[in-house]
Amino acid sequence: MIYPLPAALISCGSSPDEYNLMTVSWLGTICSDPPMCYISVRPGRASYDIIKRNGEFVINLTTVELAEVTDWCGVKSGREMDKFKESGLTPIPATVVNCPIVEEAPVSIECRVKEIISLGSHDMFIADVVNIVADDKYIDSESGAFDLAASGLLAYSHGNYYAMGEKVGKFGWSVMKDKTKRRLNK
Repeated sequence: MIYPLPAALISCGSSPDEYNLMTVSWLGTICSDPPMCYISVRPGRASYDIIKRNGEFVINLTTVELAEVTDWCGVKSGREMDKFKESGLTPIPATVVNCPIVEEAPVSIECRVKEIISLGSHDMFIADVVNIVADDKYIDSESGAFDLAASGLLAYSHGNYYAMGEKVGKFGWSVMKDKTKRRLNK
C-alpha cells in the first residue's frame, strides 16, 4: 500500500546486442549522502542477469507521453526482441556507466550496483548513483532546478498509471513564520 511510485524504464546492457529495457516501479532513494537508490527485480526477468553480470543500470524516469511504451516495456520480454528497436525509443551512451540511457526520458539516473539482497519474489539491487542526466528543457533558467511539474512525470499505483498532480507544498512550508507564504506554498 505504499503508493504512488515512479513508473521508470530501467536500461541495461554493455553493448547494443544485449541492451534491454524493463519497467520497474519498485524503486526509490535510500540515501542522500552518498547518493544511493534501489530497484527490485524478479530473478526471472531478462534484465536481471544483465544487471547482475554488468553491475550497472540506468533509471530513466518516464512521462505521460511515454506511458504507453512504458507499459509495453513492462509486458514484453527482452529475450524475444530488441525492445529499443521495437519500441522506437532511442538508446544513447550514458556518461559514466557502460549501458544506454533512454534519450526520450526527462531524467536518467546512472547507477552502479553495490549490493544485491535476495528478498523473496524480488531481489533488491542497491546502487550508488554515479551520474544524473536531465533534459535541459526542464531546467529552470533562474534557479537551475529541475522543473518537476513541466516534465509531466508518470506515476504508478495499484496497476494503473497516473500523471503527477499539482504541488501542494514544499519541505518546511508548514512551519514558515510568514503566514502569507505559508498559505500560498511559496
